[in-house]
Amino acid sequence: MNKTELVNSIAEKTGITKIKAKNFTDAFITTVIDTLKKGDKVTLVGFGTFSVVVRNPRNGINPRTGKKIYIPKKKVAKFKIGNELSNL
Repeated sequence: MNKTELVNSIAEKTGITKIKAKNFTDAFITTVIDTLKKGDKVTLVGFGTFSVVVRNPRNGINPRTGKKIYIPKKKVAKFKIGNELSNL
């Protein structure tokens, strides 16, 4: 399912217009991103938790050239699945 299909599904299930469903979807995505940028978590009970983790710096190998490279530390988004979603 892509974003358009998600918007259409939300509009159909809630009885709101597609424009309002798109605005809701955009607001949800923006809110999650802004919250993660602040370093906080977003927990939707039963669905899952969005959080930010720091990957430590490490050495790696470029698979194309075989050269050793340095990979700096990096913040990445993480999603931990909730109970309801894990019991599909």
